[in-house]
Amino acid sequence: MKFVFKVCIFILFQSTNIIAQKIYFPPTSQLSNVWDTINPKTLGWCENKIQPFYDYLESANSKAIIVLKDGKIVLENYFGTFTRDSFWYWASAGKSVTSMLIGKAQEDGKLSILDPTSKYLGNGWTNCTALQESKITIKHQITMTTGLDDGVADNHCITPNCLIYKADAGTRWAYHNAPYTLLEKVIENASGQTINAFTNEKLKSSTGMNGIWTTVDGDNVFFSKARSMARYGILAQNKFIWNGLPILKDTAYINRMTTSSQNLNNSYGYLWWLNGKKDYMVPGLQIVFKGSYAPDAPSDMFAALGKNGQILSISPSKGIVVVRMGNEPGSSIVDVPTMFCNQIWQYLNEIMCSTTSITDANELKENIIIRYLPIEQRIDIQANEEEIYQLNIFDINGKLISNNQCKGSFSLDGSNFENGIYFIRCKTKDQKLFTSRIIIHKI
Repeated sequence: MKFVFKVCIFILFQSTNIIAQKIYFPPTSQLSNVWDTINPKTLGWCENKIQPFYDYLESANSKAIIVLKDGKIVLENYFGTFTRDSFWYWASAGKSVTSMLIGKAQEDGKLSILDPTSKYLGNGWTNCTALQESKITIKHQITMTTGLDDGVADNHCITPNCLIYKADAGTRWAYHNAPYTLLEKVIENASGQTINAFTNEKLKSSTGMNGIWTTVDGDNVFFSKARSMARYGILAQNKFIWNGLPILKDTAYINRMTTSSQNLNNSYGYLWWLNGKKDYMVPGLQIVFKGSYAPDAPSDMFAALGKNGQILSISPSKGIVVVRMGNEPGSSIVDVPTMFCNQIWQYLNEIMCSTTSITDANELKENIIIRYLPIEQRIDIQANEEEIYQLNIFDINGKLISNNQCKGSFSLDGSNFENGIYFIRCKTKDQKLFTSRIIIHKI
């Protein structure tokens, strides 16, 4: 199972004030299936929108969906033969757990994220010169800024011959799986425990999570039940305090996990994807896209995202935690399913009978917003009426699909588009360019 990025995606978030909420914590016994629920009707949600959401998820090869409100289950559904007791992989969503474990190891005095990685892996763990290698720290590993070349034939390969110098550490952001995978050995060598023993002691025993780390095609992958991912979501929502018990006490580290960790990709924290930032980057490209990666999600949402649509999405301001597990949701699959995450929030907005956070995008200097509405099968373009836009839509192979000249806001019929990812380029009358992307998945 190689987590190789193929395409990029779009979402939007702005910072909001976090509203204090009383969070419910399910019993920690792994033998207990007790978990308080809330009827969507009591929340004022639109119940008639729930079944279309489930239909969409089933069509997108989902296995599990859980939506929590302040820790309590509002929506929970399993598809096919998958059940509440089935295990599934987190893929790159598991990076968020590694982030917490690194913070715990630092809190315990086992390491510092400012330490050079060679302190724990030994000299010569890369193919760099001694000076180049000495500049790489644990912090560079958890922020994807090691400077190692992610364009090698196999960027999951962790042997020194695959870890080649591309730029000085801290000067280049690139979604590179190999340096991340080596964090397992960093934790083990620093703590003197296996990764599973360390996870059991520092995380699982106090929260009631189940799960296990295992190696799949060279990658370190976490497997668990869907409800365990939901438990981790509650923990992250509550700043890593479980029912009054601090699992991670280092508040400075916790804050850095879910705020911009560097100024290269503002939408990346410590192995978490952040919404509401002024720009973002995606795996495989050295392009900075303006705006956020999930325009229909709450501005404060942060997420753990993995291959084939493994999603843990958290909005503290709304008290919402979303878990999705399953197979690839469409033919154009990526390691970081930001667009799929956004589509889930589009449905949730309708279920919650609420407006989307798309108005936050007024902060964009380009003053143009593009989104696909899956239920209406419509592409909406919201634009400044004083500007003239040349709007071109390309398929994933770069073929021009649609060419429009427009003034102000308008809509395109999305029913004529095949399922897949499309790139949209707009040009203003003063020749400014704005590039976005949408994914169309029709039930």
